[in-house]
Amino acid sequence: MTTLRLATFNVENLFARWRFADGLDPATANSRGWIVDQTRFEELGMDDKALTGAAVREIAADVLCLEEVENVDTLKYFRAQALGGRAQYPYVAGVDGNDPRLIDVAVLSKLPITRIRSHQHLMDPASPTEPLFSRDCLEVDIEVGQETGPGGTTSVTLFVNHFKSMLGGRSQTRGKRERQARQVLDIVTDRFGHQAPGDHPFVVLGDLNDYLEADGDGGSGIGRLVTWDQVENVTARLPEDEQWTHYWDGGDEYRQLDYLLPSASLARAAPDTLPEIFRKGMPLRAVKYTGPRFPGVGPDKPKASDHCPVVFDLGLPPATA
Repeated sequence: MTTLRLATFNVENLFARWRFADGLDPATANSRGWIVDQTRFEELGMDDKALTGAAVREIAADVLCLEEVENVDTLKYFRAQALGGRAQYPYVAGVDGNDPRLIDVAVLSKLPITRIRSHQHLMDPASPTEPLFSRDCLEVDIEVGQETGPGGTTSVTLFVNHFKSMLGGRSQTRGKRERQARQVLDIVTDRFGHQAPGDHPFVVLGDLNDYLEADGDGGSGIGRLVTWDQVENVTARLPEDEQWTHYWDGGDEYRQLDYLLPSASLARAAPDTLPEIFRKGMPLRAVKYTGPRFPGVGPDKPKASDHCPVVFDLGLPPATA
């Protein structure tokens, strides 16, 4: 059986941008044609990105699905500066999506990417002039095994997501996530059939920006997807107190916002495998985590991200011709 080490990681603003120095009027900053000058600009988040790179290197995923990446060129630069370059992750997938902040989903892979499909063009049935996906649902096929006969390969399909955030209130934004979750179900069943799609090798993953528990702000917007009987939320294999992937100090909340949902057949192939939630890059303010951290992590900044990578070792059966 082939093993694929798969991870999802919201890398929090992986940008190749500069910001104006404090006290500078942006209206006058282009007087020299946007020439980068240290008296006018400073690098954005380089200490953070060094820690992000340390986290990616340590989790050592074969395939890494990312959220909040500015574009493919930025990802390639990050790969060159922090991950050892193309030799480590020769394959990259990303399509500019819908977010006005220019944060996209993307994939870095040690294994061949054989198919890429964007779903960013789908429109929101509740608001037909607006796109449904806040970023995209990026559909990516990864070739994992070699040919065993004519046309026979082992591959897995990834559906990489970054749903609508809860900014503005969980209840006020729930409907958008519900429609996004419903559409992901439709995309998967359109690809693999309505009868038993979970018999096929696929994983839905990413930052779904919600949790399953009800609270004073109502219920979840992602329950229909996360509890679908054709996938498994493998993070639920951990003790309940260890399932959190994000800390929000505004409510002192430790929640699971990041999900790795292998198809039922892939989950059955690894019945005793536990996911890893990697927290060494979390800021010190997340006091619930008392384990080791990377040198240089601060109370809020620098940090690897405000999200934790979620990692799972998939077992894929050999292909048949």
